Amino acid sequence: MGGNKILCIGLVCLDIINVVDTYPEEDTDSRCLSQRWQRGGNASNSCTVISLLGAPCAFMGSLAPGCVAENLPDVTADDFHNVDLSQYKWIHWEGRNAGEQVKMIKRVQEYNLTIPADQIITISVEIEKTRDELYQLFEHADVVFVSKDVARHFGYNSAAEALRGLYNRVRKGASLICAWAEKGADGMGPDGIMVHSDAFPPEAIVDTLGAGDTFNASVIFALSNGKNLQEALTFGCQTAGRKCGIQGYDGIVS
Repeated sequence: MGGNKILCIGLVCLDIINVVDTYPEEDTDSRCLSQRWQRGGNASNSCTVISLLGAPCAFMGSLAPGCVAENLPDVTADDFHNVDLSQYKWIHWEGRNAGEQVKMIKRVQEYNLTIPADQIITISVEIEKTRDELYQLFEHADVVFVSKDVARHFGYNSAAEALRGLYNRVRKGASLICAWAEKGADGMGPDGIMVHSDAFPPEAIVDTLGAGDTFNASVIFALSNGKNLQEALTFGCQTAGRKCGIQGYDGIVS
């Protein structure tokens, strides 16, 4: 039997959130109404959501001995060689040190050649930042999440435009997904058919921090449990919408 866990690789950090009465104007002082510290980082947040959804999961990243630290190193290919791949059915990379991450992905691809088809590990990547180094990740994953910022960097003004323009960058048989905030999300699989889900906004917006990480995690959860791309996008938008209506992540599962 293959593994059943989902592994998220990337950043864990400390988010310090200040609540103010109105959005601050430039060069002005604002009184802080409240402040909270919470664990953040794309991969860390996604791992939290996957766990809350009920899937066994793990996080891989650099951790500090205390609550505050500076310049933590990214995971390297050497670090990744210590991972027992037989535990996992899905491994997700938050695009960071892409050169090292490509080496890690190639190790998984080589491993997949040695195991039965029903035990193959699915590979996903998130390309969120507009950094040229990250774009090499497009061609190495089975599922690619591309951000609104990256899409706009390439000159696209909608998720649908981005998918049509960027799909030729992904590997044969891969799926490309782009979320566009309140406009929902689009995805394109190997059949070339584009699917869409509208957004599911809450009655009141409370906290949007981590909404994108929630969307990614929910799509991964759904796909890893046999849902099709349309079903996964809809579930991702629904869960991200619920997240925007609560503070943090407690209560994200209705």
